[in-house]
Amino acid sequence: MKGQSKIIDTLNELLADEITAINQYIVHAEMCESWGYDKLHDMIEKRAKDEMKHMAMLIQRILFLEYKPVVSKLKNITIGEDVEGMFKYDWNAESDAIKSYNEAIKLCTELGDNGTKTLLENILKDEEAHIDEIEEQLDQIKQMGIANYLAKQ
Repeated sequence: MKGQSKIIDTLNELLADEITAINQYIVHAEMCESWGYDKLHDMIEKRAKDEMKHMAMLIQRILFLEYKPVVSKLKNITIGEDVEGMFKYDWNAESDAIKSYNEAIKLCTELGDNGTKTLLENILKDEEAHIDEIEEQLDQIKQMGIANYLAKQ
């Protein structure tokens, strides 16, 4: 089934976002591990794995629509210097992803591609869960202070 070029372009942009997020989250996870924050490492690594699943889903959809996925494009990766900075950069990435997925869903609705729309809605739910988790961590840092927060990690 040949897909529409506007949707393919959008899927490839989303794919670039996912690949960028994977890289950012893996670096953040490994930084946490090197600092001895095993719980944070596991949390961020799980988020990276979720993004890998999203990447695979987008690639599968692009291939189904008879196009080639663009996997060589990366966007700007922002690496935090400390845990709070990491969460802030990760929040920005998730916020941007949510906006992009909402716009892509709107485009799919306008162009009548309900299969792609459903896929994107499922990924959007994950992205919203990610931002919720990040906001929870930032709230804990604000409420208990960074030293107490890190002592729990």
